[in-house]
Amino acid sequence: MPKVVRSTIVDVPVDRLWAVVRDFNAHDQYHPIVATSLIERGHPVDKVGCVRRFTLEDGSELREQLLSLSDLEMTCSYCLLDTPIPLFNYVAHIRLLPVTDGNRSFWHWESRFTTPPGREEELARMVGEEVYVAGMEAVRRLPQLQTEGI
Repeated sequence: MPKVVRSTIVDVPVDRLWAVVRDFNAHDQYHPIVATSLIERGHPVDKVGCVRRFTLEDGSELREQLLSLSDLEMTCSYCLLDTPIPLFNYVAHIRLLPVTDGNRSFWHWESRFTTPPGREEELARMVGEEVYVAGMEAVRRLPQLQTEGI
């Protein structure tokens, strides 16, 4: 069972980063592989149990469910419900922590999942680089997170 872990430091206060990351439906506004996204049944984006249905740039459709969200701990967890990518039992966790040296943020993103035999390394690399690292870099470039005025 692959475990993928990526982390980074973002040069903004943790509350500003959390305001972006906690929105379970905002990834279509910044992630380079996500074309469109919506929360099913009109639920709020922070309601535990809500399901986001999104389309990737290549036309693939996926569904993910928000499993937990804590504003106090700045954590959330979600799982894949439907995906054309052979990731099974996929559960991801995000955690933000304040970095007091410079008023920055530590961002930890990890997941575990199963894959068809022999595809563990390929799919772990895809999740780690094309999803997590690409998403972190895209969030870092959001205009509302630029460091001016901090």
